[in-house]
Formats: sequence, C-alpha cells, structure tokens
Amino acid sequence: MTRGAVLAEEPAGCRAMAPFRFSRHGLHGRDQWIERLLEIIPGATSWAILAGMLSLSFWTPRLAAVLVIAFDLYWLLRLFYMTLFLILSYLRLTVERETDWMARAQAVERLMERRGTPQPRGVSSRMTQRLSRWIFQRELLALSRHGQPPPRLAEVSHVVIIPIARESREVYEPGIRSLIRQQWPSRQMLVVLAVEGRAAARLQDEARAVQQQYRRHFLDFLVVIHPDGVPGEARVKGANVTCAARAVASHLQQRGISFEHVVVSCFDADTVVSPTYFTCLTYHFMICPTRTRASFQPIPVYHNNIWHVPGFARVLDVGSSFFQLIEATNPEHLVTFSSHSMSFKALVEIGYWPTDMISDDSAIFWKALLHYDGDYRVVPMYVTVSMDVAASDSWRRTVVNVYKQKRRWAWGVENLPIVLRGFLRARRIPLAAKVQHAFKLFEGHVAWATWPFLLGVIGWIPAWYAGREFSNSIVYYTAPRMAIAIFQLSSIGLITTIILSLSLLPRPPVKHPWLKKVGHMAEWGLVPLTAIALSAVPALDAQTRLMLGNSLEFWVTDKTRQRP
Repeated sequence: MTRGAVLAEEPAGCRAMAPFRFSRHGLHGRDQWIERLLEIIPGATSWAILAGMLSLSFWTPRLAAVLVIAFDLYWLLRLFYMTLFLILSYLRLTVERETDWMARAQAVERLMERRGTPQPRGVSSRMTQRLSRWIFQRELLALSRHGQPPPRLAEVSHVVIIPIARESREVYEPGIRSLIRQQWPSRQMLVVLAVEGRAAARLQDEARAVQQQYRRHFLDFLVVIHPDGVPGEARVKGANVTCAARAVASHLQQRGISFEHVVVSCFDADTVVSPTYFTCLTYHFMICPTRTRASFQPIPVYHNNIWHVPGFARVLDVGSSFFQLIEATNPEHLVTFSSHSMSFKALVEIGYWPTDMISDDSAIFWKALLHYDGDYRVVPMYVTVSMDVAASDSWRRTVVNVYKQKRRWAWGVENLPIVLRGFLRARRIPLAAKVQHAFKLFEGHVAWATWPFLLGVIGWIPAWYAGREFSNSIVYYTAPRMAIAIFQLSSIGLITTIILSLSLLPRPPVKHPWLKKVGHMAEWGLVPLTAIALSAVPALDAQTRLMLGNSLEFWVTDKTRQRP
C-alpha cells in the first residue's frame, strides 16, 4: 500500500469532540424524534405552498390573483437586488484579477515585522487599482487592530486533497498540472489523491503512476486508499476525504509542521486553479484575524468544458456561478460550496468532514459553526476555480446527469434539521444569529423548490381559470397585465445576466466565436423551462425524499474529457 494509505489517528492535543452528533443517523430518544420532525418541515412547506396556490387558483382565483401579484412584486424587488449585487461582485472580481497577491502577502509579512501598517506604494490613476488598494488598506488596518500576528510566508503550507471515486487520470491530471504552475512555491504544497478502495484497480494504479510522476514538484505527494465498508460510514465523499485528512495529520506531525499554519483545500477531481490561486488564498489566510476559525471560498466557474455541452447545461451552471458571486457580497451568511479551503487546525478540531452525509461541502461549515459556538465564518475570495459542467456522451444522458447533480446539491437540505437541532442546544450562539442563519437556510431551499413553479406555471392559472363572473372585476383584468409588466421589467435583470455571462465565459474554440456567443444569448430563453425541470423538480425531489424519511445515495457526476 502506498505511503499514507494507512489511517492515522489525529494528534491527541488537537482532538475536540463536537457538542452534539452532527448527523441524521444513529440518533436516539429525544434527538431522534426532533430530527425526524424537522426533516418533514422543508418538504411539507414546499408542497403546501404549491398545492395551496394551485387550489386557490381553481377555487378562489380572485384571492389567488392578488397573492400572485404580491409575490411577483416581491420577486421583482429581489431580482433587482440580486442584479445590483451581481454587478458589484463581478466588478470586484474584475478588479482583483489584476492584483499581485504575492506582493500583498509580502506586505502583510512586513506588518508582522514592523508592528505597523504598511502603506501601499505608488499612486495609480486607474480607478480599479485605487479601489483594490483601498480594500487592501482597510484589511490591513483590521488585522493590525486585532493584535494577533500573521504567520510568515515561509511558515504557511498548503494541503490539497483530491477525491477520486471513478474519475480517470485525464480528469484530475490537468488540475495537478495547474498546481505546479502556481506563483506559490509548490515545495510548500502537499498533494493528496484520496482514492476509494472500491475504485477499479486500474484507477488505483493510475493514481500511483501520477504520484510517481509529480511527487518531485511538491513537498510530498500521497495516495491514500480509503477502505470500503468502514462501520459508521456511508459511501460518500466526506468519508473518503476524512480518511485522507487523518493520514495528512499524521504526516504533518511526523514532519513537525504546525497545524495552525496549514491551509487545506478540498477540490473536486476536475478542479483547475489559476496560477494566482494559492497566493490569493495565502493572502486571505494571513490577513484574516480569525484565520484558524474560517473557511475560504473562491468563485466556482464551469469553464473546463463549457463550450462542449448542450445549451441548457451551460446556462444552468453559469447561473450557479452567478449565484455564488451574489452570495460573496454577504460574507456574514456565506456558506462553503464545492471546492473550498479552510484551516487544517480547525478541520482537526471539529472532527473532519461528516462521514455519513452527502452534502459535505456545506455541512463542514455548519459543523464548524456549531462546534465553535457561532465563532466561525466564510471569507469570500474574488478568484475563480474552474470545473466541469455535468455532461455525458449524449443529450439524453446529459439531462439525467444534470438532474442527478442538481438533486445532490439540493440534498443539502439535510443540513437544515441537523443545524436547527444544534441551535436548540447551542446556548452560546446569540438568538439573532440563530434566527438569521436558520431563516436563510430554510428560505433558500423552499424558494429553490417553489419559485420556478410559481413564476412559470401556477402564477398564470388564476387568470386562465376565472369564470365569466370575474371577467368584469378589476383583479381579473389587472392581474395578467401586471404580471406581464413585471416580467417585462425583469428583462433588465436577464439582459444584465447575459452581458455578464458573455464577459465571464472563455473564448469559444471555434472559427467564428461571435456566432457561438450569439447562440449562447439565445440559450437564455431556455431559463423558464430548465429552471423548472432541472432545478425546482430536483430540489422538490430531494425535499420529498427527506420528508418521507428516505435516503439518497451519493452519486458521482460523470466526468469526461473531449479528446482532440
């Protein structure tokens, strides 16, 4: 077995038990029935909203029309709000593309040496650079006031864990090559391929071959084989990466590397990072006053195969990237998603990722938040990581692939009952913070499952179904016209989204790229259909399964590479 394949116990000095069991399995007594009751709430609420509005549309269409108008107005205000912050976040991302993150990190290091606040050198006439420098100065002031010195650049190490279940070498090798091309010294990086023991022997052999080829570039390169059928574990990614992280803990301890100065990044197998990613991550780790109680979230984009997938899949994942851009503007309620990074010290203290949950990328945030009594945060980073759009070798299989991926994402609703049960026991978390976190988590999942149906289908039924007795009423006459006016105003948000998507997407690899972009603009017309069929329906599917007490098996998204 390859070095690091044996499970390692975390150092005794860093072990800390969570205040309660962060799981929906293996509960007893009061915890069991509270968990079961809370599992019913999201799905029951979504179905009640849809069934209630549908019933009102047939039985009392006048009341239904009033409710539809009120909802449409609320949705329009939310759309304008989200569009505004999407633009602001996109501008911030554009500004920070030109940032020299290594120079920034070196400036933070000088702060530690001088015990003062370094002044940015030079004066730029470009507004974007002045804005970036102003943000930098503000972050330096916050760090200097905190009093806790940041680590030196030479003390910071990075661990990159890449889970492999059935992905071939051609899927994850581009990501490893992107690690070598980093501005950050690759000799301060430990790369780990976390391979499932049930993976085909061919895939395990490929992982070892990759290890031998690239090991010399890094501090070390481990292949950790996660044994199948461990008691208390489900067949989920969290169990695999937890096994790898335990091996890393032992490896770092043997090398005498302090956990406090180690940042661990858990990347999907297809993740490719830009050359400045780890200098950006290092800067944010150093500048964050509470760096050992924070996760660091980049902006996920799906550019690896974006021009080789059907239009509906492309539009959906561009929308997912835009949603993360909007979320980045609200760091107080930001939750980890997909590929992300965090302090290795915090990871060990909270007991690693859940080993029996599908939604490990968001669950790790909630687990840390509860463990540290609310003293945990997610720091947004305006740098992108690129992944694959869920696709397959045919249009039909791509639809199935996308549906299952969105359902797996929507299965993050399993966090809600666990988090609410944890809040009931967490005496040190302020009530206001509990209410804000709980409402955002609950409202987000219910809106995901219901809003596309209300906007695309149910909202139009009252006007269609109303009988002649209502045809002369103001509501009957006004409702459809107001709805049309609201949707016409919403086109402002759609046009803005199309323009930003064209700016964010890479250049199409075709002879006439402008034709491809014109086609992409037309693809946004599919949004009403895809939002229902491949977003709301998977979300409702996941909530219904949870409501009925059923489980969802972890489904590995098909990852393919188009060969030249």
